[in-house]
Amino acid sequence: MTEEVAEQVAQPTPDQEALRQEWVRTQFQKANRFLAEKGVIPSNVLANESRYLAPYLAIWKMESKQPKKQTFWVMSGDLPSDYVDVKVAATARDAIRHFSMMWQLKAENLHKSGATKDATQMKFAQLLVSRAESLYKMHQDEKLWG
Repeated sequence: MTEEVAEQVAQPTPDQEALRQEWVRTQFQKANRFLAEKGVIPSNVLANESRYLAPYLAIWKMESKQPKKQTFWVMSGDLPSDYVDVKVAATARDAIRHFSMMWQLKAENLHKSGATKDATQMKFAQLLVSRAESLYKMHQDEKLWG
């Protein structure tokens, strides 16, 4: 591969960059809506600590003032939205590992409780396992975190 071709592959076109930015905006709105549905009103995003892997995953570090002042990791993308207190993970990478482990446990608990006899719950448990495995691979991939 020539250097010119390699550079073209590495540099997104203006259209690709516009699509990526639109995806990030959409995921930001999705994360805000998700928190609001949980009764948490975000007040600030710590963008320098948030990470995006369009079109798969966005992980946001968000502060809230209501119901009380807290900071959360909020995940959105091609997976179930979820959030945890920032105390469980120091970095976005650590938060991804935490979500991966948490979702594996949730899926296992759905199986143990017998909830997976219901087709919808079975599909949800399978989705959790699938996404948890993908998250763990992302956590392990040094190229994503270099």
